[in-house]
Order: sequence, then C-alpha cells, then structure tokens
Amino acid sequence: MKLIHLTDTHLVAPDKRLYGLDPRARLAAAVADINLHHGDAQGVIISGDLTDRGEPAAFQALREVLEELSMPYFLGMGNHDARETLQAAFPELPRDDGGFVQYAHAFGPDADDCVLVMLDSAVAGEHGGLLCESRLAWLDACLVAHHDRRILLALHHPPMALGIRYMDDIRLQNPQALHEVIQRHGNVEHLLFGHVHRPASGVWRGLSFSTLPGVNHQVGLDLVSAADCLAGSHEPPAYGVLMIGEEQVVNHLHLYMDDSRRYFFHDTLEAAQSLEALDELIALQRDERIPTREREPLSNTLQAAEAAK
Repeated sequence: MKLIHLTDTHLVAPDKRLYGLDPRARLAAAVADINLHHGDAQGVIISGDLTDRGEPAAFQALREVLEELSMPYFLGMGNHDARETLQAAFPELPRDDGGFVQYAHAFGPDADDCVLVMLDSAVAGEHGGLLCESRLAWLDACLVAHHDRRILLALHHPPMALGIRYMDDIRLQNPQALHEVIQRHGNVEHLLFGHVHRPASGVWRGLSFSTLPGVNHQVGLDLVSAADCLAGSHEPPAYGVLMIGEEQVVNHLHLYMDDSRRYFFHDTLEAAQSLEALDELIALQRDERIPTREREPLSNTLQAAEAAK
C-alpha cells in the first residue's frame, strides 16, 4: 500500500505571505503533483502546523486546497495551530474524549494492513510538545484495541534530539513516557513527525522514524549554533511517499518543486561534456530520437544523435 506524508504547511490568510512565499500556492502544487503521480495512494497524512497563526481564514484556505485531493487526508495538530479553530473548520475531524485531535484509521481489514494512529502533542501557548496523562492513556488503549495490527504512529513533535539545538529544545518534552507506552505493546512499526522542517530519518530506541522538509520554508542544517539561533532557508519543499509492504516500510522523499534536469540514463547522455550538450541530448531523448530504455553500443547512439541533427 502507498501513503503520502506532508507536514508543516503553515498556511496564512490569503492576502498574506510568509518569509516572502505563498504557502497556499506551494501546497496547491503538492496536491496537483500527488494527484498526478500518486492517485493510487490510500491517503495523505499531514502532521501538524497546518497554519502559521491559527487564523480562521488560513484554515479555510487549507480546506479549499485539500478538497482538490483525489484521496482522503488525515490532519494532525501542531504548535502553530489553534485547536478550536481547527475543529471549527474541520468539524468532521475525529477527537478523543478530552477534545484532543487523536484518532486511529485502519487502511484495510487484514493484519498485514496498517493502522494510522494520529497523536495530538500540541500545548496551547507553547512551541514544545507534551503528551499528558490523558493523551497517553488514549494511546495505550488504542494500541490494545489494535494489538494485532501494524501501527504507523504520527505526531507533530519529535521525541528525539536531532542535533539542531533550537529545535531540540522545543521537541516533545516527555519522550520517556511515550516510549514506555510504545514498548508495552510492540506493534508500532514506524514513527512520522514534522516540526523540524528538515529531512531526517533513523532509529529511536529501536523504532524507525522519518520526517520531511516543510511545505513553505525550511530550517537550515546548522549543528553548531547555540539554542537561541535558528537558521532558515528556502530549500525545496517535499512530500514523502510511504511504500508499506509485508516486510518493510520505505519512505521516498520527493522534492516536488525542484526544477532540475530530468532524463533517462543512457550512454549517449553520459558522454555529454557540458550542460549545453546535455540539454541538446535531453531534447533529442524527449523527441524519442535517442532510446530511453535499451542500452546500445555508444558508437551507435552517437551516430544516431549526429544523424538526428
């Protein structure tokens, strides 16, 4: 099965920009790209910071863009979001008994199919995250209810330090409590989060994890500055393509607004000695005057390229 992961969309009111960029346009570009290339996905997970300031107009803009998706979407809370405003804009969004945006969604009836468990780690007025006793108790009961299923766990705040000191200070503040709940059940297979606006993956206490660049702006890879300094950047946004098989979870990072060259590998193109020459060969390949899949002797394809000129 296939799922898409987006995070940190940071929408603002339609007449505003954020760090000089238009978050709505960048999200709309992601939606169009997902529809075009991944229409077979079973859903899109968006792990928090849906808006930048929690404005009703920003949530309305979010809803309008997401309505263009050809598949369901699953929203999570971030520290930039306002829980009541989110729930007013998306009244169908599930909540637990405490009003937190926490829910489970099963993607199929079989044990090999996964269950998405979305956690709400946001604390009003704080940038750091916390899972209170109520939210942890809900997670504990949820993992019991789905004890025979593979769990994909999503939340906004990472429980582990990633080496960017500013972000490490505002990560999940009680990671040990989360770990203890996960460890009791043993059916959580992969952890997804947002918040850090960077691609990162690894293993935390035996559990694989992955996160992504944000949709609008990014956090620079700065592993030396003090915790009161946060580097920003306009590196390309991305979404993750989760391929979930019987024996593995693979997360492909797709830089959907990257405009670098695209071509099929071929001996002829490999022989290009300048970017100008490569561009000419790419044009020939697009015109199908250079093969894209069959490998031929280099001499033959060079002759074909010369003849095509």
